[in-house]
Amino acid sequence: GLFEKFPVDCVFGMHNMPGTPEGKFRMRVGPIMASGELVTIKITGRGGHAARPKQAIDPVVVAGHVITALQTVVSRNTDPLEHVVVSITRMNAGSAFNIIPETAELAGTLRTFDMGVQEQTRDAVRRIVEGVAAALGASAEVDFRLVYPPTVNWPDEVGIAAGAAARVVGAENVDADCDPMMGAEDFAFMLAEKPGCYVLIGNGEDETDGRSLHSPHYDFNDDILAIGASYWVELVHTVLGES
Repeated sequence: GLFEKFPVDCVFGMHNMPGTPEGKFRMRVGPIMASGELVTIKITGRGGHAARPKQAIDPVVVAGHVITALQTVVSRNTDPLEHVVVSITRMNAGSAFNIIPETAELAGTLRTFDMGVQEQTRDAVRRIVEGVAAALGASAEVDFRLVYPPTVNWPDEVGIAAGAAARVVGAENVDADCDPMMGAEDFAFMLAEKPGCYVLIGNGEDETDGRSLHSPHYDFNDDILAIGASYWVELVHTVLGES
């Protein structure tokens, strides 16, 4: 309901990008950032004593097979021309050295640039998880939660943004057809409702010592403040001048 309360014609966003040289802008028509979906998997087996595994159904072993099998979602279940990421990033199971636990839980993320591909990826993940668990005598529950859809730029607004950026830093420093990234962005919700463009501004090439985005060592480059502010001013002049 944001744009019902505050009507707008178009929207523009910016994100600084370590690894991109200072004084450069990047953007593209279409998806520039991926969807972000959380996946949680609960595997239920049968607990028991670690010394008598034949009397149990070990969910830790099942989880290991599930993690390995999920690598086929990208390599064998996805069109190679599509971009898909399936990453399992967390595993929790058990609390003792000598006990096979009853359950194991996995969590991770799915990333694509297309919601149709996202649905296919969900189906493949669910089928593989449930199938592997059943083959090993366990059961599994899979839950998905879409946090962000893909961030998709509109053609006309990319042209407007590229022109404004070029007047600030020069056309040679504007990449209007950059590679998309598998990170996710909440500005996607605005672009799903209104025409607009999301751009990346160079924060500097130095990413040493892990100074990338979302790193505790990240350091914003104050020298790009004037460049970013000038871009916004030029963009306002351009859009309001044309309207």
